[in-house]
Amino acid sequence: MDFNNPTFSRWPETKQKLTHLHFYYHDIRSTTPDIVQAAEAATTNTSKTGFGLVSVLDGPLTVGPELTSKIVGRAQGIVASADLNNFGFLFVINYIFTDDKYNGNTLSVLGRNQMLLPVRELSIVGGTGIFRFACCYALTNTQFFNVSTGDGAFEYNVYVFHY
Repeated sequence: MDFNNPTFSRWPETKQKLTHLHFYYHDIRSTTPDIVQAAEAATTNTSKTGFGLVSVLDGPLTVGPELTSKIVGRAQGIVASADLNNFGFLFVINYIFTDDKYNGNTLSVLGRNQMLLPVRELSIVGGTGIFRFACCYALTNTQFFNVSTGDGAFEYNVYVFHY
């Protein structure tokens, strides 16, 4: 079998692009929650970090830090407290875009989010549509967080290579 035969397989010639996306994710727990706790560790857990808590989210992505700014997508996924000693969370999230040329396209995020750091880096591990074969990273920081309600807004700068 000739593996160099173009009728058997070929790799299309395409150019990789770098796209920068800037948006805000909103965590709403107080009014109409878009993040809810789905599981927790056994009552014997004495971790100050909430180790073992698992939440499911479906929150808006907006162009500005205000919840009233234009929605450009949704963040849907799972967040788990995965560190016994620090506020470190496992993020497994899809950004589903709903605006303009990105409508219907997604990016998949997987990584550790150490919430108390001023800037955190998460991995982009894939995507769909124009973000097929996507990889790179997202930088996030907290715009505001209300300790009493649990509501917050987080800025994202996403840099993604795709074809």
